[in-house]
Amino acid sequence: MAKNSRLETPRESRRAIRRSYDPETFGRLSERFARFIGTAKFLVYMTIFVTAWILWNVFGPQEFRFDQYPFIFLTLLLSLQASYAAPLILLAQNRQADRDRVTSQEDRARDERNLAVTEFMVREIAAMRKELVHEIKEILDERLGTDSKPDAK
Repeated sequence: MAKNSRLETPRESRRAIRRSYDPETFGRLSERFARFIGTAKFLVYMTIFVTAWILWNVFGPQEFRFDQYPFIFLTLLLSLQASYAAPLILLAQNRQADRDRVTSQEDRARDERNLAVTEFMVREIAAMRKELVHEIKEILDERLGTDSKPDAK
């Protein structure tokens, strides 16, 4: 028997240089981050952090101050935090918009089913009403017919 040629056998997968990540896990983390940034707790923590930073660099021991008055390093950190926060918040908003779209489609489908059931029920009630009116007329005709016969004699 001849050996399999290279084209007949599948190639083994190679390890990727880039690490793979689960987009769902990343999305959930970004939503948690966005949710946390939108809380009063985050604002309090950031206020405490910035206040402590400024107080330390203004009133702390001279040899331990690491960011003098224009606070360039603090500005850099806040800009870095904002540059990561904005895309993560947008990602979280896109995921929420996708969920809202799916919910809206499900609501629309449920509304259409409810409308169909309601229309069916209206038709059934109309048929029952028509049948009831017909039966009442028959009963009235029967009673009036029997009551009118003795009067006619």
